[in-house]
Amino acid sequence: MDLFTPFFETFFLVFLAEFGDKSQLVAMTLAARYRPAPVIIGAVVAFSVLNLLAVIFGAAVAQWVPGWIVAIVVAVLFFVFGFQSLRFDEEADDGGDVKVGKQLLISVFLLIFMAEFGDKTQLAVAALGSINHLWIVWGAATLALLLTTLLGVLVGRKLLYKLPLCWIHRGSGVLFVVFGCVALYESVTQFILV
Repeated sequence: MDLFTPFFETFFLVFLAEFGDKSQLVAMTLAARYRPAPVIIGAVVAFSVLNLLAVIFGAAVAQWVPGWIVAIVVAVLFFVFGFQSLRFDEEADDGGDVKVGKQLLISVFLLIFMAEFGDKTQLAVAALGSINHLWIVWGAATLALLLTTLLGVLVGRKLLYKLPLCWIHRGSGVLFVVFGCVALYESVTQFILV
């Protein structure tokens, strides 16, 4: 069983999709006002829980629905997310207002959890978890989100000044569309084998 391909597919998809996204901007904003460690820990715990929920949901769906149907749904989700990323409008995505209570760690966890619940990357992780080994997908997605959070906290502001956010979203959009094509190909292959 090839474990590297789904790991790297998931990692790069989630990394590119989340780079410059609202959760990274929230982490960047909070780290500018508070100590970085609680921000990073709260965000990573939130992402870990969200990814676990996503892959468990995806694996459960895969048990009840034929593989070719799951692959078609995955392809459609990837195409939708890809076209949304390609149409990203920097002015429309302002990152929202960030409010934090006394318990910084819990506040960061809740803020990231609520901001990302049902987000395109969580749905993509659920979709990937339905067609790949769920622990590989969970590990790759969580690692990608950990790295985007670290980049957001440590060097994100400098990178965003040098590379326009719209180009980052366009790159993730192209990647989503490519993965959509791969999933569509897999659905046709699985349907023919049925």
